[in-house]
Amino acid sequence: MSLQSELETLATFSDAPAPAVTRVVYSEPDRRARDYLKSLCRNAGLSMREDAVGNIFARRHGSDPTLPAVGTGSHIDAIPNAGAYDGTVGVLGGLEAIRILQRVGMCPRRSIELVIFCAEEPTRFGIGCFGSRLLAGALDASASMQLRDKDGRTLDDWRTAAGFHGDMAQVRLPAGYYSGFVELHIEQGPLLEQAGIPLGIVTAIAAPASLRLWIEGEGGHAGAVLMPQRRDAFCAAAEIVLAEETAAKATGACDTVATAGVCDVFPGAINSIPSRVRLELDVRDIDEARRDSVLAAIDRACAEVAARRGVTVRKETINSDPPAQCDSLVVDALCLAADRRGLGFQKMVSRAYHDSLFMSRIAPTAMLFIPCRGGVSHRPDEYAAPEDIASGAQVLADAIALLADH
Repeated sequence: MSLQSELETLATFSDAPAPAVTRVVYSEPDRRARDYLKSLCRNAGLSMREDAVGNIFARRHGSDPTLPAVGTGSHIDAIPNAGAYDGTVGVLGGLEAIRILQRVGMCPRRSIELVIFCAEEPTRFGIGCFGSRLLAGALDASASMQLRDKDGRTLDDWRTAAGFHGDMAQVRLPAGYYSGFVELHIEQGPLLEQAGIPLGIVTAIAAPASLRLWIEGEGGHAGAVLMPQRRDAFCAAAEIVLAEETAAKATGACDTVATAGVCDVFPGAINSIPSRVRLELDVRDIDEARRDSVLAAIDRACAEVAARRGVTVRKETINSDPPAQCDSLVVDALCLAADRRGLGFQKMVSRAYHDSLFMSRIAPTAMLFIPCRGGVSHRPDEYAAPEDIASGAQVLADAIALLADH
């Protein structure tokens, strides 16, 4: 079966009708997708293990088992109404890279390991990359009880129901486990396609911060409460959202981005003044200080709006992670591999964050981007051309070969 056919088959494991893909961690489609991928890895002769949360490791053993391995991989979970290429290109493209090296008879010194990360998307628990966070020690074993879904079910509840019962303390990888890590991914932006360049080699990954805000005002009848007496929680929330946007634009940097992706209004009736709002905000930048200046501006806006409108604002920081600088040796291996294939590339930053952000804390890491049509991602019309996916897998294989013999 071709790599493209494998991607198409993987997309059928979904809670949404095609072409949309919805595959939330620990759901039934997630289980079936895992089983499918494990069968492909077994067919490739790879040895496999799963850890206590469901990160999957598929290894081709090298000639010197005492050396740290070279890793590659990505994720297969998909947010509701997403597409078929986000994460999956890095998983199946990583597997294909290993098979390419097998087909040419390459016998690496270092083992090569494919990692299928558990839950890069924040859909279930509100925090992204919890599988790789645990591997890198950015979350500890207490996350098993602390992470909860919107209904209050814990990570421990979900992983147990999915058949994962191991010791959470053993998820963290030991120091020096990988000598290098490379993640293949669609760009999720338009730059490569617009420039007509087949590959992007990532030199930095943006630093994400996520906030959850609760704004409490006072409800009432939409007709009976006069405007001067109102303490409308939603109007207060709207001002905070606009303040977030203003602060991001005020940095003058195109790498500063801010989004209000969740707004839950209570009671949600057209003739009732909103008394409570929950907001979830996302702020990102490759410059941590610049990103944090936006967070500070949001704090000031919350205090000012609360005082002026007579509401209360409570804030929870979901995550606030440092940016990652990619390792020069891994970047150089990708550049050399692209040159040897005669494929043009540009060095670039990743404004989306990925599992590689956390792998960079424990291993020399870089990313390889391929174009996606229109820069579209997290939508059913997400698309990467088969020839670009194949080129990415070839360059990934060559770079892994260089790193595995280093």
